[in-house]
Amino acid sequence: MIRHIVMFKLKPFEKDSDKKELMKKIKSSLENLKNKISVIKEIEVQFNVNPEEEYDIILDTTFESMEDLKTYATHPEHVKASQLIVENREKRACVDYEF
Repeated sequence: MIRHIVMFKLKPFEKDSDKKELMKKIKSSLENLKNKISVIKEIEVQFNVNPEEEYDIILDTTFESMEDLKTYATHPEHVKASQLIVENREKRACVDYEF
């Protein structure tokens, strides 16, 4: 099994409410991938509640294999959902590990 954990720091927003609304859209679009991409075993998106840390969002997914992770990464539905993040992110960090 492979765990794929990604953290995103979003670009600055003028209004905190705009940032929170975008974060909700990101969470919904990513978590809905479970119904569209069969290789996803588990998926969860959460928001950082500690204002002293720099990352805003964490994506935690599980796959059977690295091959399944690659299938997910290149799947058209994932690419579409990721566009919202790519357009609004400042930084990204990722760890993939086997368990």
